[in-house]
Amino acid sequence: MKTLKLAITGMAIFFSGLLAAQVAVTVGAPPPWGPSEAAGIRFYYLPDIQMYFDVNAGEYVYFSGGTWIHTTVLPVRYRHYDFYKAYKVPLRDYHGERPWENHAVYHKSYPHGYHHGEYQKPFVERPH
Repeated sequence: MKTLKLAITGMAIFFSGLLAAQVAVTVGAPPPWGPSEAAGIRFYYLPDIQMYFDVNAGEYVYFSGGTWIHTTVLPVRYRHYDFYKAYKVPLRDYHGERPWENHAVYHKSYPHGYHHGEYQKPFVERPH
């Protein structure tokens, strides 16, 4: 019984760490950090971390361990990543379901550090 309590406590601590790293998003609505000029866009590509965001599913999609991971919880390794300051590429001309299958094209077109134009005003200003 004591082992079960310890396991449950450990899992609670682990998952609370994951939740602390999450950036709140609402399924089907653009993320608060999304560029306001990109209303109606389903996918964003974040070149600095090579991650996609699917607005309809409210999921982050990134490559890890040889596969594309889909998750509504932001990976802990990105807990300090500033989505508000980061450049987001709205995938305006993509009309499929899996833009990450064209990742080589997006990675080449939008390399790490890519920034185009002015500051992207978010849908919602950064919380203080």
